Amino acid sequence: MLCLAVALGGLYALTTLDTFQIRHTVVTGTGWTTEAEILDALAVPSGQNAFALSTGELSTRLARVAGLRTALVRVVLPDTLQVTVVEREPLLAWGVGSHRYLADAAGLLFAEVGADADPAAIAALPQVDDQRNADVAFTTGSLVDAVTLDAALRLGSLTPADLGSTASLLTIRLDDQDGFSITASPVGWTAVFGFYTPELRTTDLVPGQVRLLRSLLYGREAGVARVVLADDRSGTYIPRAAASGKPGASPKPSVKP
Repeated sequence: MLCLAVALGGLYALTTLDTFQIRHTVVTGTGWTTEAEILDALAVPSGQNAFALSTGELSTRLARVAGLRTALVRVVLPDTLQVTVVEREPLLAWGVGSHRYLADAAGLLFAEVGADADPAAIAALPQVDDQRNADVAFTTGSLVDAVTLDAALRLGSLTPADLGSTASLLTIRLDDQDGFSITASPVGWTAVFGFYTPELRTTDLVPGQVRLLRSLLYGREAGVARVVLADDRSGTYIPRAAASGKPGASPKPSVKP
């Protein structure tokens, strides 16, 4: 009984001594997620005793932060909380109105691009400009459907060289009129790839559409304003003269890949 009393007394002392209050939180592994988001999710109260802290509960709280794939929380005595996180990997920058989000391989928009984001890191990602109507309401934590994500990743992986183009930048657009399209800068042409569905018009068309686009641009890129790729075997292009309203110019049939 005496030993038990001593043990209980010692435990009480450990949980009440100011020496073991959490005063520092050290966060490592963040890039896209801010330290403020981590601290807000942890919500460790001021004066929290280290021995009365449940690191398992803290890990559960961090699991709700969309940008984190894993998180490890441990106490370093006497007064420090150490948090090690692994973030999700961004594959796309998904623009919706004035907002841009980072999308991972699962299509999760796990973080919004803030003013403090590295511009070079963002610019290195394929850019999707989502101009669909208000029915598509995205925010942090939203999920892009599998077909749309697959199409965006396939088109986002393209480089101007893949198309035999002299462009320096390809921008992906998604809207209710044309579906997916790519605009090449600074040469100025736009290629419409269209809409994709799980069965009737699948993303398996994309490689053939890319080959067709390359053949349409070959030797005439400077004179092309718009290309419409009906599928992977047929399409048309509109010369710049026709796009500018000059007489004698009309859409041209596709060249078979």
